[in-house]
Amino acid sequence: MGEIIDHLDVSSAAQFKALGHPLRHRLLFALGQEAATISQLAAALGTAKGNVAHHLGVLRDAGMVHVAETRQVRGGTEQYYRRSVRRFGFTGEGARANNTVALQAVAADLETADDPMFTVRNLRLTAAQAEKLTATLQQMADDLADAGPGESRYGVVVSVYRPRQTTTAGEDS
Repeated sequence: MGEIIDHLDVSSAAQFKALGHPLRHRLLFALGQEAATISQLAAALGTAKGNVAHHLGVLRDAGMVHVAETRQVRGGTEQYYRRSVRRFGFTGEGARANNTVALQAVAADLETADDPMFTVRNLRLTAAQAEKLTATLQQMADDLADAGPGESRYGVVVSVYRPRQTTTAGEDS
């Protein structure tokens, strides 16, 4: 019922607006490779079905999720939603704001995660070291293959960033 594309560069204001709420990111995380119903998503994310339905509607209108299949159940039709895109990239003016919202979604998942590995380091690197680290981490993330249905879902966050630089006594920025 909907084709899954491999990559979407999110760059328009409308696309960033669709991703402007952490729950929408969490829905995209949860949908990963498997279709799910509103009830299944609400249970998995610990939120109300009406809330999930609203946010799925926003994502559907933006073309980021679609109804993958329907099933007849006890006097009604159950819809299974699936992501329309395997990977999202963020470019343009909204990318920075979206990073913040995506990290809020990750933080919400971390609150309920069993024994997460989480490390943050700030250290001095040359531009060449930072470029090499970025390329290595990007390659590692790109090479990860989904293990398929029946396996546990994991979140992976990869970032190399240069924090705001401050000047201390005796240092040039």
